Amino acid sequence: MTTTITIVLGLLVTTLVFANLATRLRIPYAILLVLGGALLGFLPGLPEMNLSGDLILFLFLPPLVYFSAWQISWREFRANLRPILLLAVGLVLFTTVCVAVVAHTLLALPWSVAFVLGAVLSPTDAVAASAIAQRMGLSRRTVTVLEGESMINDATGLVVYTFAVEAAMTGHFQMAAAGWQFVVVSLGGLLIGLIVGWLLAWLHRHLDDAPIEITITLLTPFAAYLAASAFQVSGVLAVLSAGLYLSWHSSRFFSSTTRLQANAVWNVLVFILNGLLFLLIGLQLRHILSALTDGSLITVVGEALLISLVVIVVRILWVFPATYLSRFWLIRLHGRDLTPSWKSVMIVSWTGLRGGISLAAALALPQTLQGGALVSMRDHLIALTFGVILVTLVGQGLSLIPLIRWLGITADSAPTEQEQYRAREAAAQAALQRLQELADAEWIDEGLLMDLRARYEEKARHARQHVQGTPHKEAITSHKRLHREVIEAERAAVINLRNQRQIDDEILREIERELDLEEQRFREES
Repeated sequence: MTTTITIVLGLLVTTLVFANLATRLRIPYAILLVLGGALLGFLPGLPEMNLSGDLILFLFLPPLVYFSAWQISWREFRANLRPILLLAVGLVLFTTVCVAVVAHTLLALPWSVAFVLGAVLSPTDAVAASAIAQRMGLSRRTVTVLEGESMINDATGLVVYTFAVEAAMTGHFQMAAAGWQFVVVSLGGLLIGLIVGWLLAWLHRHLDDAPIEITITLLTPFAAYLAASAFQVSGVLAVLSAGLYLSWHSSRFFSSTTRLQANAVWNVLVFILNGLLFLLIGLQLRHILSALTDGSLITVVGEALLISLVVIVVRILWVFPATYLSRFWLIRLHGRDLTPSWKSVMIVSWTGLRGGISLAAALALPQTLQGGALVSMRDHLIALTFGVILVTLVGQGLSLIPLIRWLGITADSAPTEQEQYRAREAAAQAALQRLQELADAEWIDEGLLMDLRARYEEKARHARQHVQGTPHKEAITSHKRLHREVIEAERAAVINLRNQRQIDDEILREIERELDLEEQRFREES
């Protein structure tokens, strides 16, 4: 037990060190963690850590997909549903077939094993896409398409993977039955997720205890995943639909305290899970190399590079035609050209990162004799999968930064800021209207009413200036500095009272919390 705890703590410390180094180097920490884990795996005396496919699929995947579903914009997701489905369904099937053909033709793999390899490598990784895309300054639409694709194609890829493994083990495959089962598994997963989301939304409405509600949110993705698995439908889609449903309705049942604390808890949890997952992926290199026979390393490296090239080229060949061949249909449907620029399409075509989901599928391949040819080639397939993960995650991930700079792509922050300030102005106007309605109430204090009215009039004026684009940067900077100086003076005064033992530490923490919330509120409004 002590050894296990020491290893876990060591992994957490290593994650923090590499993540901090990645921040200083201005590269996505997922890339550095994979490389660091691969190098650390060869340290003398370090115990071998074999990652289980079931561990990734159950412990890591549900909460990470749930968080991505919670954070994604439902409006943007709906608006980009067509390209998301083209990538998450069409590209998954296309990749599976193309990889299988190349693996059978050039690598001499049996058709059954080749299709399993294609299914393993068909989905992009939700964790990798989210961790890298959001840090690259991409547009909201591009990030939404990449995250939406990676969340849905996890489910698509796992379903195709299940069919491929079953066909390899039994020697039988029926297209019609597989197609019908695909529909049932997908729709069933979405339905189970909605049911779980509805039940938990009802439960949240009858609770008002932040620790209990936050604990429920932590258990929600596992509940949706297990419920879907019990009915043999897609657990990933169940987690996705539950997350989307609860995210949309959370404003109705979460209190401000629960919302603030839950966001903090989930941000830390996702950081830890992301870091541990990528680090553990890198640590698998030592075990994968030890499983290869002597003299086969060079062959595997060459084959992994070939399959990586196929995966990259197939995505490019799919994304551009799928985007522009539908251009005329979009113009006819919407009356205007909604086709994205070629630069955005180029970024989407280049961000086909593979990660934990592909490695989990490879590690979950059968090890018993019933697996047939899969048993004898299991280690070979795992090595090929790891090679593709390294090439796409590290190679393409690192090349994204110079590619984005070369293309001159910037985040579309202006529309987001405009929406934010319009919403703040509407909220302030609603507050002013409510104050006017309550002005004649007997319980209203006139002085308090005037103070609140002045405060909300200032908020409305401030938001209106931003909407109209009238505030000057110098005035905003001066306003921020003035407010920060005032907050720091308040904080120093309270700390001084604590140091002089005139107030208790509990009082200090309470006032610090109020000052922190005020500072954050002002920073967001500015």
